[in-house]
Amino acid sequence: MTVTLADVAARAQVSPATVSRVLNGNYPVAASTRERVLKAVDELDYVLNGPASALAAATSDLVGILVNDIADPFFGIMASAIQGEIGGPGGRAGGERLAVVCNTGGSPERELTYLTLLQRQRAAAVVLTGGAIVDATHQAAMDAKTRKLAEAGTRVVLCGRPPAPETGAIALTFDNRGGGQELTEHLIGLGHRRLGYIAGPEERTTTRHRLEGHRAALAAHGIEEDPRWTVHGRYDRRSGYEATLELLRRDPSLTAVVAANDSVALGACAALRDSGLRIPDDVSVAGFDDLPFSIDAVPSLTTVRLPLAEAGARAGRIAMGREEAPPGGIASVRGELMVRGSSGVPRSS
Repeated sequence: MTVTLADVAARAQVSPATVSRVLNGNYPVAASTRERVLKAVDELDYVLNGPASALAAATSDLVGILVNDIADPFFGIMASAIQGEIGGPGGRAGGERLAVVCNTGGSPERELTYLTLLQRQRAAAVVLTGGAIVDATHQAAMDAKTRKLAEAGTRVVLCGRPPAPETGAIALTFDNRGGGQELTEHLIGLGHRRLGYIAGPEERTTTRHRLEGHRAALAAHGIEEDPRWTVHGRYDRRSGYEATLELLRRDPSLTAVVAANDSVALGACAALRDSGLRIPDDVSVAGFDDLPFSIDAVPSLTTVRLPLAEAGARAGRIAMGREEAPPGGIASVRGELMVRGSSGVPRSS
């Protein structure tokens, strides 16, 4: 059932004219009244221009792209590829689509807020990139928002996220577990048995799945994981640097460091060099994602290549209706192990 401006007015205990003034911003309204109206709008999921059912069902030329951090190459590459597919003719009256990149900063609240704003603007499509937050309450709220968007005619595509069943969203998932397992299998095959792991934030699905793959490889080879060997941190270079120093403090005999992503791996390499250790002669290092700088690191970085640009472009085409959705609405994208100079046989071998 469509929420009307009158419904918002009743919830906020103001007149419909006051609601209109707040939403249009063309007339001064007391701060307390404005706050009450906006709260009612959020609670009722009111869509701007919703009184006319035809307008409420229509979509605009706006496309939203949600990223965790646009400064992170992982997200920048995908956002650029998505935008490259949604630009150009195809909007109403043959006009251009307007892509809006929404930087959440990793905030669950900002993620929900952006979806609400895109819903109000009747976005033609929304693409959510990167891992999801592991929290039942937040996930339920995200599913509800996604479902409302899809029901209103907005195409929702998840790029690099786990599926969201029964929401109408299409999911292009990354095989983070498989990639994590293959990467650690490679190091074990070289002879490593004492492997430190620098994981990302604990609440992220990407973190959990890559760590699960790493642990699966250890278990498959009968290697008992020492709790000292895993440190959680952010997905950035500084975190990799600090976490590596902590791993070395906990267990100086480690022969390999597996990093949550390539940026973290660069920080790990710097910490090892500053500690007087050589890569890979003393300690091997491996990353994940195969970001552009990985091959230019010294030594070049062993990593798992995720086809970020290809996946982003496909997500953009699906969002624009120019490519069929995968069977069942879900497709798994596998990574490719890239063996380079940062991994080698441990000294003990």
